Amino acid sequence: MRLDGKVALITGGAAGIGKATAQVFAKEGAKVIFCDVSKEMGNEVAAALGENAQFNKVDVCNRAEVQQWADEVIAKYGKIDILVNNAGITRDAQFIKMKDGELVKQMSEDAFDLVVSVNLKGVFNCSQAVAPYMVKQKGGVILNASSVVGLYGNFGQTNYVATKSAVIGMTKVWARELGKYGIRVNAVAPGFIMTEMVAKMPEEVLATMRAKTPLGRLGTPEDIANLYLWLSTEESAYIHGTTISVDGGIVLGT
Repeated sequence: MRLDGKVALITGGAAGIGKATAQVFAKEGAKVIFCDVSKEMGNEVAAALGENAQFNKVDVCNRAEVQQWADEVIAKYGKIDILVNNAGITRDAQFIKMKDGELVKQMSEDAFDLVVSVNLKGVFNCSQAVAPYMVKQKGGVILNASSVVGLYGNFGQTNYVATKSAVIGMTKVWARELGKYGIRVNAVAPGFIMTEMVAKMPEEVLATMRAKTPLGRLGTPEDIANLYLWLSTEESAYIHGTTISVDGGIVLGT
């Protein structure tokens, strides 16, 4: 029960890494309040977790919804100890695609804007809603989901890489600004993780992922959730403003 009595907010908690994090946190005694845009999936996860969990349908891009979510949690529980900014999406495409010297395709502005809105502004919105409460209570933990591609880049992911690199930058800024209030801020950079979405990929794609990972396997959502757990406890009390990769030693390239 390493999180006994703690109140934890998790975004994108209805599936994948977010769901695994909600499960691990609830098992360790936290009151888990998670959000997602999928009401059906969210309710299913909450029901499975039992009385220690609460689901709210929240779009992290919507500042009013996010603020209302944080305010309601404070009204009910009186505090927010942990925020895990996990929600994220992909809309992959090449920056530009040329054929015979002519432009034939490019990443759309809509695809760029949507990924930035969810993956970057969503992290900004949620953290800005929660941080003032953490300041008043003189402590808290904010954990931001980056990615190994935010460190190394990746073909066809201009929008996604931009957000995940920016999250690392924001983490460093917030560590400088919020540390004096006892708020620790860190980022986690997962490698190839076998989420429900990844599991549906063709076997040849999965084989390529495994081949690029020295440990020879894809990570599990629990691999990431366990790091979020550790970063939320006093065992990591002096870890602040850093980005930790959980990637099996991955080597990325073109």
